[in-house]
Amino acid sequence: MWQEMAKYGRKLVEHGLVESNFGNISVRAGDRMVITRSGTALDEITGDNIVEVGIRDTSSLDMIASSEAVVHREIYRRTSVLAIIHAHCPYSVVESLLAGPGNVIVPVDSEGQYFLGDIPVVGGGIGSSELAKNLADSLSGHRGAVVFSHGTFATGRTLGEAYIVTTQLEHSCRVKYLYDLAVQK
Repeated sequence: MWQEMAKYGRKLVEHGLVESNFGNISVRAGDRMVITRSGTALDEITGDNIVEVGIRDTSSLDMIASSEAVVHREIYRRTSVLAIIHAHCPYSVVESLLAGPGNVIVPVDSEGQYFLGDIPVVGGGIGSSELAKNLADSLSGHRGAVVFSHGTFATGRTLGEAYIVTTQLEHSCRVKYLYDLAVQK
């Protein structure tokens, strides 16, 4: 499983969707989740820097899991998704700043309109129970969301799907940003 996580971690970094150690990846494994450890460089994932923790319970391993483990856990508790990717995509962060928490980013590109619809912008501190609740609420009806001033959370039945949603979110935010710049002239 860590090999698949490593594959998508490298792709995230190679395609500029995240800087090396900003973001995290998890996969549901029954009533548990496998998640990157805190501070893991996503382009250097190995079996040594992932950790398996409970979805319904906590343990001492949570201390070394990603700081966003509480968020992943709540999403898994409240949705049927099997994989989550959190990335600090630059255009998505900019568009979240422009939209503000509690609002949506409305894609102007046809793919974004078709595959994503309105993109929720949610608030809450990094790794907080407030953020966990807000994201789980939003991801109950959407495949992805953007955390205000922070980054994207994308879900799927596989890591491949979650990666595609991540790329769709960032593409739509980039197109919207460039479009908005062009029409201001």
